[in-house]
Order: sequence, then C-alpha cells, then structure tokens
Amino acid sequence: MKLLMLGGTVFLGRHTVEAALARGHEVTLFNRGQHNPDLFPGVEKLRGDRNGDLAALAGRNWDAAIDTSGFVPRAVRASAEALANSVKHYTFISSISVYGDFSVEGIDENSPIARLEDESVEEVTNETYGALKALCEQTAEAAMPGRVLVVRPGLIVGPDDPTDRFTYWPYRVAQGGEMLVPGTPEQQTQFIDVRDLAWWIVRMVEEGKTGVYNATGPDYALSMRQFLEECRSASGSDTRFVWVDEAFLADILEEVNFQPWVPDEYAGMRAANCNKAFAAGLTFRPLADTARDTLAWKATSSIKDEMRSGLKPEQEQELLQKWHSHLQ
Repeated sequence: MKLLMLGGTVFLGRHTVEAALARGHEVTLFNRGQHNPDLFPGVEKLRGDRNGDLAALAGRNWDAAIDTSGFVPRAVRASAEALANSVKHYTFISSISVYGDFSVEGIDENSPIARLEDESVEEVTNETYGALKALCEQTAEAAMPGRVLVVRPGLIVGPDDPTDRFTYWPYRVAQGGEMLVPGTPEQQTQFIDVRDLAWWIVRMVEEGKTGVYNATGPDYALSMRQFLEECRSASGSDTRFVWVDEAFLADILEEVNFQPWVPDEYAGMRAANCNKAFAAGLTFRPLADTARDTLAWKATSSIKDEMRSGLKPEQEQELLQKWHSHLQ
C-alpha cells in the first residue's frame, strides 16, 4: 500500500511508520520537518503545515492516510478535505479522553462524549483536549463519510515517550529503596505499548476497517500491584512499595502526574471497555518487555537523568516522611 503519514516522526507516528515499513508499505511523510528530520532517510518527505500550507499534497494519491497529529478540528478539516479525493481511507488517532464522564468503569465506544460550549475554541488544555479530539473525529468523518477509522488510545507508553508518564515508574522502581505509590495495590490501571498500537493500526488500515475503537490494555484486569511487581522484576531492584492513601495526597494531585495511576474520580480511565479492538486483533506484548525496553531506551536517551513526570526525589522523601509520621 501507499501510505501518507500526517506527522510520523514523534512517538506513535514514528513507531507507526516503522511498522508500515516493516510490513512492506510505501510511506510518504507530511510534516513541518521540525522534529527528528533525519529519521527515515529512505522515505519520501513532503514539507508543509496542516495549519495552512497543504500545497505539497496537491495532485498526489495514496491508498490511505494516517493522522497522528490532529488536535483542533479546523486543522483536521483542512487536511481531510484536501485528501478526500486523494486517499481511499483515513485513520484519525483520537484519544480515550473524548468521553464526557469518567466516574464509571466500562466506558465503550457508545458512551457519551465531551462537548465544548464554544466549539470555536482552539486552545488545547486539560479541560478542552478531549472535547476537541471528539470534534476532530466528527470533522474527519464529515469530510470522508464511511471511510474513516477512529482510534481512541488510552495512555500510550514505551520507548521514545516524550512525556515520561509511564517511564517514571520502571525508572523509579529501578532506583530501589522505599517508593511512594498512591492509592491501593488492587486499583486497576490501563495503558498500551506504542509498538503494539502502531502494528495494530497498520493492520487495521490494511483491512480497510472503519468506525470507532477504544484501544488500550492489557486484555485482562491489571492491578497497580501487578504492574509495579513486573517493573521490579524487569529491573532486578529491591524496591519496597509504600502505598499512600489518595486523600493524603490531595494537595499534590493537581500538580503531579501519576499516570497510569488515576484517582477514583476518574475510574473510567483505568477500566475502559476495549472488547471491540480485541476482537479486531489488538494484542499485547508482555508487560515486563515494555518495562525493560523503556528502561533501556531511557538509559541511552540524551535526557536520561531528567524525568518530566512523577515525583522529584526530594519531594518523594518529604512525602514519605510525612506519611510515616501520619501513621504513628
């Protein structure tokens, strides 16, 4: 197949290109060239900006387009309309954040989505992100009715993750000692290895699948205890987990990102229903492999000693001391 990637050089886009190339597809990248421009030297690269400069797409045809970089409906509309007569199939990577109510578990593709009072808003914030993604989905479908695959991933993890949200956990576990963990050991968590997601997306495109799919995992109920024990096993550390009550951490939950752990009020984000994707062939590598590979990547990263998520060491120690005093 001839595939057009909108984006294609950062995290999910990068791994999707790798999966497509490994499966023998001819790939063209369309992006601004601002991130990892030297990646994929043998791949055709078209330069432009989906926010206004789509000229490089004119007069070209592909079997399918994969959009991993759409965040506001205006830009998605421009791209999808420009490609409506140039591609047969359009994949839009959305987010599980599109749903309007995360207070209950079991959210599926038919659950109500978030909405904006003012649909002209384009500032992407924690409050607007999900509703904007939902509008992007609708915009893509309007431009290419019946030809759109919408993928709603949960937390995407693994090598090359620029956020460190997942990376913090195996990295911190590998340091050993007492480790603060919010909540309770049996709280469920969900996430998906970027490589598993990328390979599945490419296979879905190959099969011409359309419609909406939640896409996170694993395909069993994973507890925080199991997750951390897998991280400990992967790193060979002697870390001792100290489970700290969510209420005790209330003051810092607004400023510290603990994903893939989420508070009880967002229970739906840790137990989404992905049966539709499982039935469509979404599979998962062992969690230990994801933890080991993420650690290996971080060790060779240019920012290996910097962590953008989780607790800072001094912050963790202060909270642990307060927690132990609280229990006395």
